Amino acid sequence: MSGELFYINGEVSKMYTTQMDAARKGIITPQMKIVAKKEQMDVEKLRSLIASGKVVIPANKNHTSLSPEAIGQDCRTKINVNLGVSPEHNNHEEELQKVRNAIELKAEAIMDLSNFGKTREFRTKLIDMSTAMIGTVPMYDAVGMLDKDLKEISVEEFFSVVQQHAEDGVDFMTIHCGMNLKTADRIKKNPRLTNIVSRGGSLLFAWMEMNNQENPFYEYYDRLLDICEAYDVTLSLGDACRPGCTHDATDAAQIEELITLGELTKRAWEHNVQVMIEGPGHMVLNEIAANMRLEKRLCHGAPFYVLGPLVTDIAPGYDHITSAIGGAIAASCGADFLCYVTPAEHLRLPDVNDVKEGIIAARIAAHAADLAKGIPGAQAWDDAMSKARVAVDFDTMIPLSIDPEKARAYYESSKPECEGTCTMCGAMCPAKTMKKILNGEDITLR
Repeated sequence: MSGELFYINGEVSKMYTTQMDAARKGIITPQMKIVAKKEQMDVEKLRSLIASGKVVIPANKNHTSLSPEAIGQDCRTKINVNLGVSPEHNNHEEELQKVRNAIELKAEAIMDLSNFGKTREFRTKLIDMSTAMIGTVPMYDAVGMLDKDLKEISVEEFFSVVQQHAEDGVDFMTIHCGMNLKTADRIKKNPRLTNIVSRGGSLLFAWMEMNNQENPFYEYYDRLLDICEAYDVTLSLGDACRPGCTHDATDAAQIEELITLGELTKRAWEHNVQVMIEGPGHMVLNEIAANMRLEKRLCHGAPFYVLGPLVTDIAPGYDHITSAIGGAIAASCGADFLCYVTPAEHLRLPDVNDVKEGIIAARIAAHAADLAKGIPGAQAWDDAMSKARVAVDFDTMIPLSIDPEKARAYYESSKPECEGTCTMCGAMCPAKTMKKILNGEDITLR
């Protein structure tokens, strides 16, 4: 835990404030030991990557139920699940069921996007029960918690919400620090098809316009870093200008904000604050790889967290698929963290089943990318499934599935006449045919 003392060569080390601070001091933290084992990575290599900012372990010192995970270079691609209550749908128990399902389905992170009512009550329950890392967007909560018109919220009040989230144990916070007055002016002078689609970004833009003031999180960035350093909150630098449609991808506003985020990353590292960068968004297939390389270059190798990207705008009801396509490409080209998208995206708040569909789609995309990146253990999983298939061993295949429940339901819903096959091929099962013929047995199809 942050702030603990460690013995090095029989002497008590200096206390550390964050995982990055510890890594730079040569300290192997308990979280690093756990993560190194999960990642099948040498712990010294992991420590070095954290020290350089290329890997983060979001682990607020007040989140005692956390099972830590690493995000970044040479690590498994992680996924995040968004949930939370809103004025239109304020059902805490339903959201907590989504949490339980997300943890059961092995999502590594959960973002609480609640913006109505007793947000702190829900957030503290979530943090207490969750082994997954927890993220929030304090800007959402400011509107709900303070119960004030957006224009009337003061800079001091914005920071009081950030402080409370940190105290509660939030592991990472999305804060849109990179959209300053210059970037806002760029958006006004270069109209977009979908303007700003980031909820937090649009609220900040509106606050800046109504009050004729600079973005407080940009203007008082050092104050934000002090809070993050004190609790070891990983700063997820939000992309207010992420494209909301393929037409707007890789435009001037998006790139200008990304350049600013790169500058803010270096300032955060000076405070030993861990940083992730958030990215698009909607983007056509042939722009994804270049965007991943651009982020890594401009933001000095900091971990990249992407929403999708959704590779087409015409599939409402199926955007878990459009995002999985883009997510697999993005992660194979360098993205480290995928935010899931559900079938309900652009249509309504996702229900429990939507959340499951989004998680499975994102996990498939993440694993597909891990295969391409050669992440330890990824190919072994596929190989185990292939061995079970060639042996026509459904009792092994189904538990190896990314969604065993659905795999078993499909298999058992249509039983074949020919034992040990499925109704796709029956007696013509190529696995059984090859097994028999290679063993010198004759093949009978009736």
